[in-house]
Amino acid sequence: MSRIDGPRLAPAAGGPATGLVVFLHGYGADGNDLIDLGRAFAPLVPGVAFVSPHAPNPCGMSPMGREWFPLTFRDPTEYRRGVQAAGPGLDAFLDAELARHGLAGDRLVLIGFSQGTMMALHAGLRRRTGPAAIIGFSGLLADPEDLAATTARPPVTLIHGDEDQVLPIDFLFAAANALAAAGVPATFHVCPGVAHGIDQRGLGIAAEAIRAALG
Repeated sequence: MSRIDGPRLAPAAGGPATGLVVFLHGYGADGNDLIDLGRAFAPLVPGVAFVSPHAPNPCGMSPMGREWFPLTFRDPTEYRRGVQAAGPGLDAFLDAELARHGLAGDRLVLIGFSQGTMMALHAGLRRRTGPAAIIGFSGLLADPEDLAATTARPPVTLIHGDEDQVLPIDFLFAAANALAAAGVPATFHVCPGVAHGIDQRGLGIAAEAIRAALG
């Protein structure tokens, strides 16, 4: 597994960061796919730094992209095994980024898309100090059976298009129900007419969640 790194944005206000937002991209993309969201969110939280790491492995189905863990799209257990394998590396990266800025663990927001949402939920709910928030677009909860062993209970915002053919919206409802049953404060939002992607409404919901967590 290669070292995790990726593009960063310093706080728009200059000076030391008062919070950190980490974007976790989807399968076959890389950190450049989401870093521009930081430029959109920066005016709302000018003291916050942003980083969008590249997943550690070359993608098996997209030679120019990256993957947090391999997928065959045939084995329903590969999501759970994948997040468990990739989780420690991501956790170490988050520790290093917080230390870079001299921030406590509760000044962190994780934002994932698709496979990145799987990673955000897995890693975020297992942090020694829970993040300020987790925001997940178009993803799923990879290991609902393991939630009883988690300790962090950050607020979770899940956003999903109702025309998603890659990860159908049923995954949204399953994740929200499992999180609620485990005592994790979770809200979910359905974006009508949206496929496997992020629309302006979803961005607005995420922006408000970031501002509530770190503003």
